[in-house]
Amino acid sequence: MINRTIIVGRLVADPDLRYTPNGIASCKFRVAVNRPFKNEGEQQADFISCVAWRKQAENLANFMKKGSLIGLEGRIQTGSYEGQDGKRVYTTDVVADSIQFLEPRNSTGGSQGVSNYESSTNTGGPNQGASQGQYGGQNNQPNYTRADEDPFANSKGPIEVNEDDLPF
Repeated sequence: MINRTIIVGRLVADPDLRYTPNGIASCKFRVAVNRPFKNEGEQQADFISCVAWRKQAENLANFMKKGSLIGLEGRIQTGSYEGQDGKRVYTTDVVADSIQFLEPRNSTGGSQGVSNYESSTNTGGPNQGASQGQYGGQNNQPNYTRADEDPFANSKGPIEVNEDDLPF
């Protein structure tokens, strides 16, 4: 059986960071995700309740705020509890396994600190990124042309493109 979900959206409010009695960080947050269709000219959205735990929870609360664009991968979890009026209340949350911060902090006015590329809360193995590469062995990367080098520097004139070669 499979229970996986991927969500990309904006935080509805600042994340709510709390700690369990055992000192484990927990962060509840909601993500607004646009629906793929419009209803009479207005865009509709779903507001999805999510929860993150431990270091992910702390990173989310420390570096993201209302309006921040995030992506998350996780699983749907249902539960229930007895409300103050004695009635059973049912809940559905996405439990985040991985959260990605999808825009630079300065575009949403977030706090300073770790760069956007380091703000991912994925957890890798202890040797991930070491000199042996992610899967062990030597890190043999192909010899690609650098982005600042001109790949057409040695060409002898204009490049001719046939209309049949174009994908559109």
